[in-house]
Amino acid sequence: MRKLIFLLSMCFAITVQSADIHITPDSSLVDAVRKAREMRRLGKATEVTIHLAAGTYYLYEPLRLRPEDSGLTIVGNGAVISGGMPVNSWKKQGKLLVADVPDFNGCPVDFRQLWVNGKKAVRARDVMDFEQMHRIMTYDKKNHVLWIPRKAVEKLKAYFSPLTPSPWERAGVRSHLSPLEMVLHEMWCTSNLRIKSMSPLGDSVAVRFHNPEGPIQFQHPWPSPMTPDTKHPSPFYLTNAKELLDEPGEWYYDIRDHKLYYMPHTSDLRHQPSDLHATVPVLETLVEFIGTAERPVRHITIKGVTFSHTTWMRPSEKGHVPLQAGMYLTEAYKLRPQIDRPNNHKLDNQGWLGRADAAVELRYTEDINFTDCRFEHLGGSGLDYVTHCKGGTVSHCTFTDIAMNGYVCGSFSPEGLETHLPYQPTDFREVCTGQTVEQSTFYDVTNEDWGCVAICAGYVSGITIDHNTIHDVSYTGISLGWGWNRDLVCMKDNKVHANLIYNYAQHMYDCAGIYTLGNQPGTLITENVVRDIAKPSYVHDPVHWFYLYTDEGSSNITIKDNWTPEEKFLKNANGPCNVWENNGPQVSEHIKQAAGAK
Repeated sequence: MRKLIFLLSMCFAITVQSADIHITPDSSLVDAVRKAREMRRLGKATEVTIHLAAGTYYLYEPLRLRPEDSGLTIVGNGAVISGGMPVNSWKKQGKLLVADVPDFNGCPVDFRQLWVNGKKAVRARDVMDFEQMHRIMTYDKKNHVLWIPRKAVEKLKAYFSPLTPSPWERAGVRSHLSPLEMVLHEMWCTSNLRIKSMSPLGDSVAVRFHNPEGPIQFQHPWPSPMTPDTKHPSPFYLTNAKELLDEPGEWYYDIRDHKLYYMPHTSDLRHQPSDLHATVPVLETLVEFIGTAERPVRHITIKGVTFSHTTWMRPSEKGHVPLQAGMYLTEAYKLRPQIDRPNNHKLDNQGWLGRADAAVELRYTEDINFTDCRFEHLGGSGLDYVTHCKGGTVSHCTFTDIAMNGYVCGSFSPEGLETHLPYQPTDFREVCTGQTVEQSTFYDVTNEDWGCVAICAGYVSGITIDHNTIHDVSYTGISLGWGWNRDLVCMKDNKVHANLIYNYAQHMYDCAGIYTLGNQPGTLITENVVRDIAKPSYVHDPVHWFYLYTDEGSSNITIKDNWTPEEKFLKNANGPCNVWENNGPQVSEHIKQAAGAK
């Protein structure tokens, strides 16, 4: 009998083409990937599937998938890959619950999000209802001072600097206080600005900001805050001060004392404080695909996995001043005189960009696919095909509770390229080509950076965005293209088809359900449904919103058979050869009913 089993085993070892590895949450995901890698290297299997049992797999650093992992499949079965750390041992302190935040992996932690009993809590701020935000008073670009009403900061007198004849020159916030932040609404973006000083003068307060965001904020011309000489001066809110912790569901973290403060809801108090389950994010990225141009990571599929609990710490360290779609400025300023650009209108500003981290990032890949996955409770973006990616399908996935963009693909100008210059790389492998995102649902994304979008595709070629449902987002639903330039670049043959977009523009205008930039020969935008725009009172221009919006340089695009309640479209500084055909309420009922994820 033993001999028979041995012979069968030998036969299996010779003929097997696939193998399975089963792990549980108390196992190492990194070890499982390495085991699969070795099975292929040693010829024991050509394809390996790792099966994750249900539960949460906590990471101490990103899981890195390399060319040696090509051919791998990971199946979730209800598994959650988490970049978070549980926080327990709560104690009552008046109306608050307090917990000590332990070190993580030997280091103190900082974070910008908190989830309590599976729901995102609110980082302490001065208003719960955004309709009640205060408005700026004046905006002094020369002296880098923003003036706000004194009544907006009455709770924050501990942050006031001593009043002097030149308060902003000698001011300094008391060093033991955590950095107070202003979130400033600027037309189509919001800036996160760390406050350096606040100096009162009569009914006003002069606010100055830390570097590097301070100079960038006052030097960049677009987007700009709206001042009181307009009908809609820019609103703002203040956050990250214990004095602002006054509503159930809010929290504050004192990084110097490692103490987390939370004001519980009534429902949180039905049990003992020790029963409160909180998670703080400690990682910015959960999974990284890392290949090379000559040796990409190939043919990996991830099914049924939830990616959860990340943060993104740059705003706490350097502020965050975006240009558009969450792409932040590293340097920007106004041009005098303007630059003459053949084939384009004159350029009045310069800007160089960076990009937020995402929970899952792909670089130098081929055919990397995600099916039935969830991207949720994330402090940066969700899924990002960053550069040198070929193919890859995202299908039947859900993106929700994400601070920034949901799905991101392609370049948004390399960091060394001024962002208004045309991007046409010598090596076309740089361009993300042939991606598909389909039959997926996006909601409650962009819930911190209001200028982000659900699906954000930059310099891409051959992308297909098909039958997705997008709703309850802060700004635009789908943004396709980049560059503000009608010159021929690397974009072509993109398709946006049969998507359903509604309840968009929850916080920002100058937007659309579907928005384009740049020259994109062969691009088709067809049979989409866009409806039900939100009506926030504090937008910079209450009529400047659209269902479809071809913005600067948009060229060679066909926009056809898209259903909208009315023909409210914008064609701004477009290039040649755009075709608009049969868009509006007259589009057939069949097209209207067929849109969205099924």
